[in-house]
Amino acid sequence: MNNPKDQSFVIFDVETTGLSPQGGDRIVEIAALKIKNMKVVKKFHSLVNPQREIPMGAFSVNGISQDMVKDAPASREILPDFCQFADGSALVGHNVEFDLGFVCYELSLVNQYLDDNAPVIDTLKMARQLLPHLGRYPLWSVAQSLGIKSEQKHRAMADVELTYDVFCNLVKMMGEKDISEVGLLPNVLQKYQPPKQVRNQATFQW
Repeated sequence: MNNPKDQSFVIFDVETTGLSPQGGDRIVEIAALKIKNMKVVKKFHSLVNPQREIPMGAFSVNGISQDMVKDAPASREILPDFCQFADGSALVGHNVEFDLGFVCYELSLVNQYLDDNAPVIDTLKMARQLLPHLGRYPLWSVAQSLGIKSEQKHRAMADVELTYDVFCNLVKMMGEKDISEVGLLPNVLQKYQPPKQVRNQATFQW
């Protein structure tokens, strides 16, 4: 197994107004940690003005109100900063395609895109492969099974920090089992890019 200490990771999470960006839902919060040598070296966080009403159902999940985001930047202002923050790193998230879907959709509205060469790693997929006995894999359940004493709070930075703890534990398990490539989603970013911008994604191994 290649040493993950040689790789830079960006663990990220978004909170949203709902489940479908194509259906009009928008990001209301984004957070990320940059990891080198499996240690946090940089943080990124912002509330995001969705420029639409936040449904009561979304507020009941994450507690983010209209008043909290009224003076926050819109996605077109903050997401390019996230692209710079993530540049050159593997992207990591729990059920990461949900978060990627929102980030990539909102970036596409202003003709910007994440680097489709960036490796993408899903801690949900890692957990399913390394912890097959669990049966269900919400972030809090995976954390609990690994002995991590923390609650999933459905706020972006808190969930990123919990995902970081889960990721570190799962990477350690991979090393003990001499497993490589668990959780990798090959070429997943390419499906979010316009055809003319698609390139072959670089191979990633631990």
